[in-house]
Amino acid sequence: MTEIATFGAGCFWGVEAAFQRVPGVIDTAVGYTGGEMPNPTYKDVCTDETGHAEVVQVSFDPTKVTYEQLLEASGRLTTQRK
Repeated sequence: MTEIATFGAGCFWGVEAAFQRVPGVIDTAVGYTGGEMPNPTYKDVCTDETGHAEVVQVSFDPTKVTYEQLLEASGRLTTQRK
């Protein structure tokens, strides 16, 4: 069984790469959530004028890693980037 969780990540590139190294993570995808502009580009979102947040969607095997563990890892990952 696969579950999916989406995490707000500020800038998603480094966070996505780190999630990919977590045992039990099957796949990751990056994108945007919220905002007013339909189909924004990375350049659009980087202006901070679209209202979008960068996110990482994580597909994972809950028998190998729990949502709580991913949430904890997410907090560590975004804190390390500051």
